[in-house]
Amino acid sequence: MRRKLVVGNWKMNGSRTSNAVLLSEIVAGLAASGAASAVCVPAPYLAQCQAQLAGTALGWGAQDVSAHASGAYTGEISTAMLQDFGCGYVVIGHSERRAYHGESDAQVAAKTVAALAAGITPIVCIGETLAQREAGQTDAVVAQQLGAVLAAISADDVAKLVLAYEPVWAIGTGKTATPQMAQDVHQVLRAQLAAKNAVAATGVQILYGGSMKPENAKELMAMPDIDGGLIGGAALKAADFLAIIHAAD
Repeated sequence: MRRKLVVGNWKMNGSRTSNAVLLSEIVAGLAASGAASAVCVPAPYLAQCQAQLAGTALGWGAQDVSAHASGAYTGEISTAMLQDFGCGYVVIGHSERRAYHGESDAQVAAKTVAALAAGITPIVCIGETLAQREAGQTDAVVAQQLGAVLAAISADDVAKLVLAYEPVWAIGTGKTATPQMAQDVHQVLRAQLAAKNAVAATGVQILYGGSMKPENAKELMAMPDIDGGLIGGAALKAADFLAIIHAAD
């Protein structure tokens, strides 16, 4: 049985003072949770997470990484830098990176390869826009996005992935896919993973990333192929984030 995983994506939010309070409250409330949990934070706060979270049950990671190891890539962050701060996870291919920074499926695949080579778990984000869903293209869109990643990695590396299905139309809008709508896409993704490595596919955690909240978390995570959540706004409030983590128990 797959262990549930709940990851907070802070996006471009936080301050050293508010982070210290938020992290302390989350750690204090994690007792007895059966789910794994982590926060993916802006790069300037990785050192703070390392210092405050080392030895706790709450993992931490980054929100992006470069496909390049080093060099003349101003503003980029390498996997070696993430390793310096003990990052266990990195979010790759978030819809905001794809939309605002023009990240292609090929770039997402290259970043995934880099993270895997460094021993950092990539949380690979996949999802369709409202126009694509209304045009009946959801399955084709997510298959293309995941296919680019699977083509770039070995069958053995499938087991090292975490996926996050994030319908773009449900991010920060308050709209949420119904549990069955989300399950249908998660099932498609798991079948695609199985075509690459049938054994590993059964263990890959596929998170839901579209406005999961305390009110809907339990129902969503009750679905057979929804293994947790990639949480945005609710991850900035300790009580809400903890409620979602405990809904996964």
